[in-house]
Amino acid sequence: MDTKYTFAKKIVVEAGEFLRQHLYDSLDIQVKSHFTDLVTHLDQQVEEDLSCKILTRYPEDKILGEEGHSQPSVSEGNVWIIDPIDGTTNFIVQQEDFAVLLAYFENGVGKFAIIYDVMKDEMIHGGSHYPVYLNDQPLVAFQDKELKESLIGLNTGLYAQNVDGLANLANHTLGTRSFGSAGIGFARVLKGQLLAQASYLYPWDYGAAAILGESLGYHLITTDGGQPRFQGREMVILLPKAKEKEIITLLE
Repeated sequence: MDTKYTFAKKIVVEAGEFLRQHLYDSLDIQVKSHFTDLVTHLDQQVEEDLSCKILTRYPEDKILGEEGHSQPSVSEGNVWIIDPIDGTTNFIVQQEDFAVLLAYFENGVGKFAIIYDVMKDEMIHGGSHYPVYLNDQPLVAFQDKELKESLIGLNTGLYAQNVDGLANLANHTLGTRSFGSAGIGFARVLKGQLLAQASYLYPWDYGAAAILGESLGYHLITTDGGQPRFQGREMVILLPKAKEKEIITLLE
């Protein structure tokens, strides 16, 4: 496992270096489900490169990626979950606040994960029996604080429509922040800058946070208090285990 973990960190750093080198390239931009849901040829190329490196080294493993066509179950075998550019619109428009996300599961059990903020060169990595680090500095577990002393990650659309009671929760805090990238928002939670992060996401968006959060006193659940299925899109929230009952009560 140590070899696989070291290999994962290496290929994610290489993907980040590639994206920085091509940050100002002319992009082939395509619209997916909506004009705000964009993909570039670099999303596709980075996922292909990461997948090729993984399958060349570990040919029996499987890939669940944002731009791929295969949808393997994380509960069966060795599965790598990849988001090559989490925050593609940020990548296109702002050239910052985007991340490479990777999570590794064996028969449904998360073994390690990586959230790599490309432009800050900040890698949060670890999980399971690996301590969680920000680059070479260990991250501390959740330090308890009241909701009224905290911020949460939530976009304006979910707040305006009070989806699943998320505005009710937000109104008990100091306010909301939105980053346009689930990985960047989850990283802020893991670094202790946000109390929680909620959004409507796919497994490649939340897989890494699910693994990393467990080691730091957080839990990734659906907003109705259930476990994510790692199939399709779900409304999920990364929150402190110590605040789970209080937060779920407000969402109800």
